[in-house]
Amino acid sequence: MDNKTNKYIAASYKLYVDGDNGKELIEEATAERPFSFITGFGFALDKFEEQMIATEKGQNFQITLSKEEGYGEYHDELVLDLDREMFCINGHFDHEHIFQDAIVPLQNEQGERFNGRVLEISEDKVKMDLNHPLAGETLYFEGTVLENRDATKEEIDHMMKHLTGGCGGHCDGCGGGCEHDDCGCEHDDCDCGHDHEHEHHHDGCGCGHCH
Repeated sequence: MDNKTNKYIAASYKLYVDGDNGKELIEEATAERPFSFITGFGFALDKFEEQMIATEKGQNFQITLSKEEGYGEYHDELVLDLDREMFCINGHFDHEHIFQDAIVPLQNEQGERFNGRVLEISEDKVKMDLNHPLAGETLYFEGTVLENRDATKEEIDHMMKHLTGGCGGHCDGCGGGCEHDDCGCEHDDCDCGHDHEHEHHHDGCGCGHCH
């Protein structure tokens, strides 16, 4: 890649969605731990990235992303009942990682990776929601651009290594990244930063639902 087309962006922001009593704060990237990423790698949502590129260092921003510009509609068909046996290791159910509201990395038979949220566990099934956690939401960002410059060749090379190895190129934050310091993207709650040391394989999902 030509590093002149790749920007290093760092921003602090608060992210809101529509709640029952007005806008509800659901995430904050502080100036001490900003959302940082390199453009052109697909780590940030398209419109978010476009506006970050156009916003100079030190400027404040307000960005509203519709459902279509964010993570799309919520699809009921992406809530699946999966066999409990899928989540067993050496014949024992993986209680350490599979519990209600846990985010679990999955892989289908095509090798596509995506995350699911555990909704319910029964004697023989695990109900899994494969929608993005922010599917169906309008996203309201308010923040400040802390850095906006051309990415260095070293930063781009570092990012490429993560795309082909360390981070797996699979990151799901709201702005779109993973972990601050090494991955070149965002937050502590990054789905690629899980302590989950293995992936559960779901044959036949075919959704490839990752962003």
